[in-house]
Amino acid sequence: MNVLERLERLLDREQFEKIKAIDNPELHRFLAEWIEWLEPDRVFVCTDSPEDELYVRWKAIYYGEERPLETPNHTIHYDNYYDQARDKANTAILTPGGRPLPYINTKDREEGLREIHRLMRGIMRGKELFVCFFVLGPRNSVFTIPAIQLTDSAYVAHSEFILYRKGYEEFKRLGRGARFFRFVHSEGELDDRKTSKNLEERRIYIDMEDETVYSVNTQYGGNTIGLKKPAFRLTINRAVREGWLSEHMFLMRVNGPHGRKTYFTGAYPSMCGKTSTAMISWENIVGDDLTFILPVNGVARGANVEKGVFGIIQGVNPEDDPIIWSILHSPVEIIFSNVLVKDGRPYWNGMSVEIPEDGENHSGKWWRGKKDSEGNEIPPSHKNARFTVSLEHFPNADLEALENPCGVEVGGIIFGGRDKDTWPPVREAFNWRHGIITMGAALESETTAATLGREGVRVFNPMAILDFMSVHLGDYIRNYLDFEKRVRRTPKIFAVNYFLRDENGEWLNHKLDKGIWLKWMELRVHGDVEAIETPIGYIPRYGDLARLFREVLNKEYTRKDYEKQFTVRVPELLAKIDRIEKIYREQVKEVSKEFYEILETERRRLSEAGEKYGDYISPFVLESS
Repeated sequence: MNVLERLERLLDREQFEKIKAIDNPELHRFLAEWIEWLEPDRVFVCTDSPEDELYVRWKAIYYGEERPLETPNHTIHYDNYYDQARDKANTAILTPGGRPLPYINTKDREEGLREIHRLMRGIMRGKELFVCFFVLGPRNSVFTIPAIQLTDSAYVAHSEFILYRKGYEEFKRLGRGARFFRFVHSEGELDDRKTSKNLEERRIYIDMEDETVYSVNTQYGGNTIGLKKPAFRLTINRAVREGWLSEHMFLMRVNGPHGRKTYFTGAYPSMCGKTSTAMISWENIVGDDLTFILPVNGVARGANVEKGVFGIIQGVNPEDDPIIWSILHSPVEIIFSNVLVKDGRPYWNGMSVEIPEDGENHSGKWWRGKKDSEGNEIPPSHKNARFTVSLEHFPNADLEALENPCGVEVGGIIFGGRDKDTWPPVREAFNWRHGIITMGAALESETTAATLGREGVRVFNPMAILDFMSVHLGDYIRNYLDFEKRVRRTPKIFAVNYFLRDENGEWLNHKLDKGIWLKWMELRVHGDVEAIETPIGYIPRYGDLARLFREVLNKEYTRKDYEKQFTVRVPELLAKIDRIEKIYREQVKEVSKEFYEILETERRRLSEAGEKYGDYISPFVLESS
């Protein structure tokens, strides 16, 4: 029996004809093998039709994975109380013999595939399998990567319809030429609340060889929405092999003088200001999370991998997040997950609105003061509670750039760190290699008491990508450095830090100041303003910032504030170089000689400046020297 005959036996006539219309024997083999293995009672194949998408939305409610809320088009989904985040311990990259990679959890490929097949054998008996086709990046473009998702979770399929571009017609167009990603997911057995039950057998395995991700016994989106972070590991691997960049970056438009549009990407670790930067109200968002950057005819061009937002809802309030707040209170299609619900309305931590004393949340029936089995008090919503919504509903979205098959030219790349005493608020690298090594590859975020219980710990997170790395970090950085050879003009590299404090622990910047740093970076991309050369790169001149503060924020910016913020802190900067060099020599190891040479050159510049001007160097001193 050939593959199509097997599929004809497994599917009803309507669903079979949908698959038969795609001329791709490799796809047919994949589907036949997995449908036979999973043993679903029913199979529904999603085309790009609105009717098929509506069917998935209806099934999410019918099967109890989502429930309608008071506002039309709003639904609530709950994950298991202990299935609220990416499961790092049970996520592994499958490598031959379990070959170790720095900072990556690896597992022997053959062993991992045997385990996943054991866990998934017949797991969909009594269930419906959804076969969904999507693409990463704009359709019919140089960025397009087709992907197929198999899942028995209508919630997962519904989420992907919001977050990703439909891909059934792309599969038909590409036919046998489609180099597609594969995602196989089962939520497993469900409990009475329709959440995954067998969490002790939760697994997320990424097979680089077949470009396939398997996830089982979990519903949380970061583990199950195949095209999100699971796919990110696959795209990083493909990008390093092929010489382009797959990055954990926003993509946004900064509006310059006389209607000029300049596009920036930005990589920031968690709690470092990524979303608030991308959502500055007077600029325009193209994407908030994942970006492809390709060399196209000698130009670095970027595209949003997605078309929607899977955003953390904690702390979203009308004062700090007016755009998101407005969207969350409008009748557009939104999935809320793991928030408190009372009388059909969602509530979450930090929303600046009075929260009810009881209701339902990720723990079930909830009341203020309720504790879990470990004795921890349960907050109204989980700190990782989410909202899922399409970017088309954002009034500040640059929808033309979002769907441009050529992407947009990337004028600048921003690396955002977090520390109280080292990096200045904004600076520009001397060149591409200086920026990649001393800014991107040296990225750190300082913990707060709220994150780990220990304040002031510097967490190493190069390019804000460490949690998702799927190749050796040395290879990843080498690909970044080599990218310079593939374009005529590289994007300018910038580093920002919004979290400087003074000797009394007071913030040196207001949260809206980041909008000024963006305007300055836009001017620097086009050479419109001069800058001060320092040992660590170029910093703004006081006069340029004072003008921007007046024009953009209608605010006076004092010389005193400028001097505090942009003082070059030699001891702290030298300590950081020592820290970063130690990490690479002891843990990463396989990086180029040039990497250490660039660090050493920066160390020498700082030491010489310190000898000449002292440990803390005023920007006014450097400007006049």
